[in-house]
Parts: sequence; structure tokens; C-alpha cells
Amino acid sequence: MVVLAVIGVLATKQLRTIGRSVSSASPQEATPAASATVREQSQQLQQRVRTDVTRALEQGAARSEESAK
Repeated sequence: MVVLAVIGVLATKQLRTIGRSVSSASPQEATPAASATVREQSQQLQQRVRTDVTRALEQGAARSEESAK
């Protein structure tokens, strides 16, 4: 039970951090989303996640190439 409580606290902290970074990461993108429908907001979020994942994968590949040299 203690382990589950610790995991829950850590997960909550991580989710709060992620929520702050998403909302503060691109304020110019947040303005159009305020008047958008739920579907449009979902699509914008999916695109942002797709972009972030692609960027992270590219950075990882670049780091891997640098360390292999």
C-alpha cells in the first residue's frame, strides 16, 4: 500500500509538471484553442504531441550518433 501511495504522489507531481509545461510552452497556440471546438482542440493537442515526439526522437538519434563517434 505504501508503494502505491508513493507511486500515486510521484505520478501526480509529474502530471502537474506536464500540465504546466503544456500550458506555458506555447501561449500563442493556446489562444486559438480557447475558441475552438473539442474536436479541434483534440486535433491540435495530437499534432503538438506528434511534433514533440518527433523532435525527441530526432534528438535521441543525434545524441546516439554523437556518442558512437
